[in-house]
Amino acid sequence: MLKAGVLGAGHLGKIHLRLLQQSDKYELVGFYDPIAENAAAVAKEFGYKAFASIEALLEAVDVVDIVTPTLSHFDCAKQALESGKHIFIEKPITKTYEEAMLLRTLAKENKVRGQVGHVERFNPAFTAVKDAINGPMFIETHRLAEFNPRGTDVPVVLDLMIHDIDIILSVVKSKVKTVHASGISVISDTPDIANARLEFENGCVANLTASRISLKNMRKSRFFQKDAYISVDFLEKKSELVRMHDAPENPGEFAMILQNAEGVKKQIYFENPSVESNNAILDELESFAAAIANDKTPEVSLQQGAEALQVALRIIDCF
Repeated sequence: MLKAGVLGAGHLGKIHLRLLQQSDKYELVGFYDPIAENAAAVAKEFGYKAFASIEALLEAVDVVDIVTPTLSHFDCAKQALESGKHIFIEKPITKTYEEAMLLRTLAKENKVRGQVGHVERFNPAFTAVKDAINGPMFIETHRLAEFNPRGTDVPVVLDLMIHDIDIILSVVKSKVKTVHASGISVISDTPDIANARLEFENGCVANLTASRISLKNMRKSRFFQKDAYISVDFLEKKSELVRMHDAPENPGEFAMILQNAEGVKKQIYFENPSVESNNAILDELESFAAAIANDKTPEVSLQQGAEALQVALRIIDCF
């Protein structure tokens, strides 16, 4: 088993601690949190070992799970990589693209692996249909959340929209050509609601909306491609595929047939894939362990985390 330690014992850090302790892929060694009172409280309540410094933790582990505020990601990851430790780092990977690429270089130089916590890649509603998403040409995403002060240290693009940016980049095999976006601050000092339009070199267009001041929660994405429409509800863990094939000469009585202006007939088929329940955070952590064990590129590499951040920052630059 890989010896793992966690940096940061806030809300998400405590979740990671619990899951690492449950996993049979890791041996949880302990954690470090710079706020002494918080570290003592977490150690007392859950029994995890609290280390007195990052250096002490690094000496005791093989893998460092970085669940600190975004602004400290780079310094924590740099120190871990230079110590020869594998890193799992929450999204967004860093606060600048240059920092993210430096982490990628350090990981390569020190022959260690790094994975970014874009957890929606492991959402069962997405994994159930991702192989069916093939050459989408229009994508629409809505990620709406009720206001929560946690996370408002960064714009909503880095807090919420970056999940959808990463998903889109994972299925659109083309570079982003142009970005148009707008965002406004309502409650926070940084934008709370934003809309972005991404145009790719292959002609695909993605329209993204994210808000952290909504009256309801929503996490939906829709993918439109030749002869198919795919819907993913990340919140409700549901997926739907609507496919079109050439209509048979003698369709069934209840077949749904569409005919275009040229007279071409298509039959519509509806599919609701089976979506198996899972813990996406546990799955992403264990997939990283598998990548290390098998010496393979992680599911969400440092390079991919950097690319998602780069697009996010281009969106923010439009505001």
